[in-house]
Amino acid sequence: MHSPQQPPQPDGQPEDEFERSLADVERSLIALKQRYAQVQQDQQRQAELQQRLKQVKQQLHKNQSSQFQAELNQIKQQLEVIEVNLESQLFSWGSLKEPFWQAVRFGGLGVVVGWILKSCAN
Repeated sequence: MHSPQQPPQPDGQPEDEFERSLADVERSLIALKQRYAQVQQDQQRQAELQQRLKQVKQQLHKNQSSQFQAELNQIKQQLEVIEVNLESQLFSWGSLKEPFWQAVRFGGLGVVVGWILKSCAN
């Protein structure tokens, strides 16, 4: 029985299952917000590094200095790391996990149905 403070669920779903689902949604939202903030930071840092890269290249053309060459290499490495981070934010196993298992499940179901139809046709 339901207590007077807790109204019965109209769809018959237990309240603790609803609360778990709500908590999952909240965690997903927090993770999404964190990823979004990280992507924004990485994009801003990438723009700053690209601007600095242009400046260092101009200075390197004027003055062939090992200091500028070292800084140029360091900026290029940082840009590569940021690009990898941005790409990995777009494609993560968590975002591909559900569609992958859906494809496996329904693909396997299609193969089984195909075998059954082939055996019935023979």
